[in-house]
Amino acid sequence: MAHQSLSFKGVENADQINRITTALMMLDGVDSVEVGRHGADVEGRVKREVLIRAVESLKLGIEVT
Repeated sequence: MAHQSLSFKGVENADQINRITTALMMLDGVDSVEVGRHGADVEGRVKREVLIRAVESLKLGIEVT
């Protein structure tokens, strides 16, 4: 199982964290996700680009790296 880490800038509330968590967990190949205000740790077989696209598609106005 692979580990990926994402960093966030601009996450301000629990609703954003919940929406990010849901979006990441729905991706094929994701086994577990831990999301916080400053980033996320993802376990599974999914490409980093797919994770970033999933968060960006929420249009929350945050920066994902």
